[in-house]
Amino acid sequence: MQGLASVLAGMPLAALLIGPDARIASANDAACDMMGQGIVGRHFLTALRQPDVLEAIEATLRDHARRKTGYQISEAGRDSSFEVHVAYVETDSTRGVLVSFEDMTEREQAAQMRRDFVANVSHELRTPLTALMGFIETLQGPARRDEKAIDRFLGIMQTEAARMERLVRDLLSLSRVEGEERVRPREAVDLSEVIGSVVYMLRPLARESGTELIFEGGEGMQAPGNADQLQQVFTNLIENAIKYGGAENRITITLDRHPKDATLRMPAVVARVRDTGPGIDPLHIPRLTERFYRVDTHRSREMGGTGLGLAIVKHIVNRHRGRLRISSTPGEGSEFTVILPRWIA
Repeated sequence: MQGLASVLAGMPLAALLIGPDARIASANDAACDMMGQGIVGRHFLTALRQPDVLEAIEATLRDHARRKTGYQISEAGRDSSFEVHVAYVETDSTRGVLVSFEDMTEREQAAQMRRDFVANVSHELRTPLTALMGFIETLQGPARRDEKAIDRFLGIMQTEAARMERLVRDLLSLSRVEGEERVRPREAVDLSEVIGSVVYMLRPLARESGTELIFEGGEGMQAPGNADQLQQVFTNLIENAIKYGGAENRITITLDRHPKDATLRMPAVVARVRDTGPGIDPLHIPRLTERFYRVDTHRSREMGGTGLGLAIVKHIVNRHRGRLRISSTPGEGSEFTVILPRWIA
């Protein structure tokens, strides 16, 4: 039995041995942590209370056949799922049923995320696609010779097609960024030039919406990075501040050096995009960088948002070994802070 206990102790999975008397003869530390320190010597029915697991063990004790089933536990509000492998074992010194628990939680969460992602993409594409198909059918039928209807419908169709194009473009961008996330950029990028070019490009949009756009950036502040991706980050943050800031909004972009950021543990460059808009309820802030998460779904779609912009920002900042921080007070505005390692020649 001592030899088998050593084997169980060396297993990476939670595992236990149930003897012919239906009592737990041995268990490794992982199994004891999961089911309690006093499980050795107890009848397996009192330690493993889930019917599918009990039935699998009882059947294997009878016919010695291998079986597989599931096991779920909930601790501190976190659900965990395990795949349970049940097999009969016999040596010169002992025999019984070996039960091992393979943690499937992360795999199942990843699978659920993929399913949710596909469902969200399908929903986002279906809405404009349904509109396009409806208008095409109308133009082929009742409105075939109605010039006013044709002009109006073609305008709507162009808007919906552009919405689909933006979504596909953002999906491709997100895919590229995720694929490169572990590859650290090694070129020096002048952040003042990057942000300056974004501000110049977005000034017409700001003027059109009555927004004051102010850039207070120091010269020659460099970070290791990809210029195109960092431009995408600040375009998204500043454009969002313009679109959702409301009337008489003032956006201030600042760029400062930080001698040693506590999070990065190295000299950093800190860029802040601060607006005086309506702000964001703190309830939403932890989820803002999730794919397809929107504070106001209807308004976001009206503004042409795809629900992927801040997810892309987060992945780009992660790729640059930086940090994204979001703070907001309803009625007072929001601040998006990007902290990046400083380029040291």
